[in-house]
Amino acid sequence: MAHSFQFLDDIALADLAFEAEGDSVEELFCAATGALLETLADPATVAATWERRMEKVSEDPADLLFDWLSDVVYWKDAAGVVFHDAELSVRQEGSTWRLEAVLRGASVDQTMQTLRSDVKGITKHLYDVRQEGSRWYARVVVDV
Repeated sequence: MAHSFQFLDDIALADLAFEAEGDSVEELFCAATGALLETLADPATVAATWERRMEKVSEDPADLLFDWLSDVVYWKDAAGVVFHDAELSVRQEGSTWRLEAVLRGASVDQTMQTLRSDVKGITKHLYDVRQEGSRWYARVVVDV
């Protein structure tokens, strides 16, 4: 499976935007999560000394992605961490979608980590999740 993301410089002047895509809903979530983690800090400079397991369920994959990304931002603030990686699975169970994830990172340490943007939240501005053929796409604008 393949996924990717790219930052969009011309979408939001005061905020940061990215587009993510994948061969499946799960790959889309991986790409969007990767973009968000990269927005916060360089994951290669962040240890994996903090861990949080999470489960989320929604009837709509767009709502599930929005809630998941919002949770990542919440834990950044609540635990004072930035992230090394996120291991996740997304699957459809009947009419619902289930996300199971392990988020790993470390307390913010500007002497050891390459910190980037302090994301305040995920916005609904220009938010879009769609399937075109067999590919899934998302556009996400984050408040920084």
